[in-house]
Amino acid sequence: MSTPHAVPVSLAEIARIAGVGRAAVSNWRRRHDSFPTRIGGTDVSPQFSLTEVEQWLRDNGKLKDIGGREFLWPRFEALGSRDESGLAIAESARLMRAPRARVSQSELSDSARDLAGEAARLGRAEGPRETFEFLLQRWLETHVRQLSTTPSQLASLMTRMALTVRLGKGEGGLTVLDPACGTGHLAAAAVQEHDRSGLVVLGCESDPALSALASARLGFVTENRDVRTEIATADALREDPFAGVRADIALCNPPFNERDWGYEELATDQRWTHGLPPRTEPELAWVQHLLAHLKPGGSAVVVLPPAVASRKAGRRIRGSLLRTGALRAVVALPPGSAQPHSVSLQLWVLRAAPDNQVPTPPSQDALLVDATGFARPGAREPGPDWGALGAFVLSALEVLDRPDAELPEGTVRVPLLDLLDDEVDVTPGRYTALSTEPSDVELAASWGRLGASLADLAAHVQYLSKLGFEAEVPQATVAVGDLVKAGALTLRAGQQPAETGARSGEAAVPLLTVPDLLSDGTPSGHVPVHTSHTTVEDGDVVVAGVVRAFRAWVHEGPPMALGPQLYALRVDREKLDAHFLAGCLRAPANGRQAGTHASSSSRVDIRRLQVLQLPAEEQAAYAEVFRRLAAFESLLGTAESLGKGLVSDVSDRLAAGGLIA
Repeated sequence: MSTPHAVPVSLAEIARIAGVGRAAVSNWRRRHDSFPTRIGGTDVSPQFSLTEVEQWLRDNGKLKDIGGREFLWPRFEALGSRDESGLAIAESARLMRAPRARVSQSELSDSARDLAGEAARLGRAEGPRETFEFLLQRWLETHVRQLSTTPSQLASLMTRMALTVRLGKGEGGLTVLDPACGTGHLAAAAVQEHDRSGLVVLGCESDPALSALASARLGFVTENRDVRTEIATADALREDPFAGVRADIALCNPPFNERDWGYEELATDQRWTHGLPPRTEPELAWVQHLLAHLKPGGSAVVVLPPAVASRKAGRRIRGSLLRTGALRAVVALPPGSAQPHSVSLQLWVLRAAPDNQVPTPPSQDALLVDATGFARPGAREPGPDWGALGAFVLSALEVLDRPDAELPEGTVRVPLLDLLDDEVDVTPGRYTALSTEPSDVELAASWGRLGASLADLAAHVQYLSKLGFEAEVPQATVAVGDLVKAGALTLRAGQQPAETGARSGEAAVPLLTVPDLLSDGTPSGHVPVHTSHTTVEDGDVVVAGVVRAFRAWVHEGPPMALGPQLYALRVDREKLDAHFLAGCLRAPANGRQAGTHASSSSRVDIRRLQVLQLPAEEQAAYAEVFRRLAAFESLLGTAESLGKGLVSDVSDRLAAGGLIA
């Protein structure tokens, strides 16, 4: 497939195209004089010509069996503008589904129109929906700091929650509304969860690019389905395109903390039946907007930041929502369920008052559900245990209107008199006892995780205990400094970046420092990409050069910046195995030899660290044992943490009584 010469690609993009790690591409660049020369970027983040890279990969047999879409994405990224690239992807989706259609996006440049047409032709050859989803996902990943999306698992759960709670369920059609639909995650989930005919999906989005992408996504999701969809490009609060429309269910993940939501011009709006939302409470404007669009007995589920449940400014509206029965339940989600991932977001479950044809529920008490215990600490992939979380939340909502039914542990039905105090705080954790009395489900999950960790530990014990060692025989070693001189590896020292933190929309990489290592090992800061800093890539070895935090490991994952007293070692894979190197370096005796130990802040001279002098073919066996030993150490820490947590949790349960002998 032909590509224009001007399209730049980074080392990370080349690695993705070739299906290898970033370290492999860096090695190609050093070892092959024929590797394309840099056309832009910086020494830390160089850029290369896509045409030259493609040709080099083909000439050197480095391309795996990949489709043309991998080469297509850099051209969308090269358009520069977030909006234009998004609109071009949406236009390509329309052309994939309607090959004879003309380009409709008049605001697209000629190059963007041509690219949309070429993407459509490729999509028809390699799969229209797959190609669109690939391009959309890459677009979302590129602009992740500017966009907030709803994970598909959360979108499905919200849809099932709304369907469970609404009254007057019939066999007729269903109207679904999302007034802040973004790229259509919630709307798509509604289509997938409702398998009956007569579905109507209405969405609204003020951002034209997001609106176009939502329409494109629904076009694929609704193929061969009796579904009518309409996505309007407008600000739903200021210019409601669906005024007068009533939906059976409404789903929404609105923008948070948006002060310019129309407070002045909407002061007398009829939607504020529970009170004019304060300027600082835009989320309560979205809550009332949803209620205004529900049919009698209809339900809505909305994602909200936890502060909305307790802020003083919103207590009058919260009180009205509770007294009228509009706010039926609040679910506290585990951190990591959606952006921002560090916050325990909430799902508010709303329901409009029923009409005369639908019996009034016997209870108007609020249901508060604390599901924060379903997080997966230490998991490689972000997010909770969605299967267990969904089952728990839905089991609680199924008995929402049955006051005599037994509630799942971690769920409490709070009388209105207890909620309507001076604060009107509906935070679930304030009323549930999960913090002091873990549920049976949580205890079972913790015992299960501990059992799995112990089983893995036993397997490593069986392997490591059978290792044999010869009698002390002098083994030749070589210092890191000598390996650097020989060209077997490169050594770069971390540094204090001139600028830390990143402005909204600015590309950045995580920054790891020694204090981070002394806490939980998670990078606590970010560094803008354009600043000068030392970056470690996938496959590089990282060494902490200070006695109190001395360690060495092979970095896995996206690039990461290193702060002072941290070092990046990049190996020549024909001479050194990265895991072999890291294992040799982190030996305690090695650190003691290279460090002064005058105080806990003493430094370790990285160049003096010793490495076994072995041929490359013999390093593999050592590397495997080093991997096993590192995994064993990690499992020990996990098992210790889980064991201490269980001792604490079981002690709390015992102290509360109720032991079954």
